[in-house]
Amino acid sequence: MSEDQWTKIDTYTSSLMVEHDAALDLAAKASAEAGLPEIAVAPNQGKFLHLLARTHGARRILEIGAFGGYSAIWLARALPEGGTLTTLEAEPSFAAVARRNIDNAGLSDVVDLRVGKALDTLPELVGEPFDFVFIDADKANIPEYFGWALKLTRPGSVIVVDNVVLDGLVVEADSPNPAVQGVRRFNQLVADEPRVTATTVQTVGSRGHDGFCLMLVES
Repeated sequence: MSEDQWTKIDTYTSSLMVEHDAALDLAAKASAEAGLPEIAVAPNQGKFLHLLARTHGARRILEIGAFGGYSAIWLARALPEGGTLTTLEAEPSFAAVARRNIDNAGLSDVVDLRVGKALDTLPELVGEPFDFVFIDADKANIPEYFGWALKLTRPGSVIVVDNVVLDGLVVEADSPNPAVQGVRRFNQLVADEPRVTATTVQTVGSRGHDGFCLMLVES
């Protein structure tokens, strides 16, 4: 099956199950017009994150990698009354696009967007634990982000890490690609970490061949 077929299936199922939304459409358009690469989650993946967070009843959500704010909108809309989303973005130009998109969606009162390298801003968040963490940032530093996710959560929290298959390259142990090596180090850390139980699911669709790792913090 080709990537074209995967995209057709995504388009078909999303047309039935992902409601048309002007704010999300505008966020995608604004990101493209600002020159951001097309690497945000697809609409069906955004709704998947939304449903995960709602099912979990997450009141405090952390996102590492705001990009253009598309996934932040999905996650923020999953919050119950009084809930908050903290989203981190290293690139100021991306953060500016994300802020406009979040404001346009009417979510600026529940979203705390912080600009700066995540490894610099994450220490500022120590305190009340997060219920749900979504990591979608540079893959070379995924092991470090995972370490911080463990520090900032509690038993019962959920951690989701995106892009852990990398078009199948993750199996190449000798790859010189820093992203591949970062994900491989992360995978080993998860396998060795007694505080979480996890699984990785491959995905195919309009964003190609990739996957996510889903973890439950147990202790």
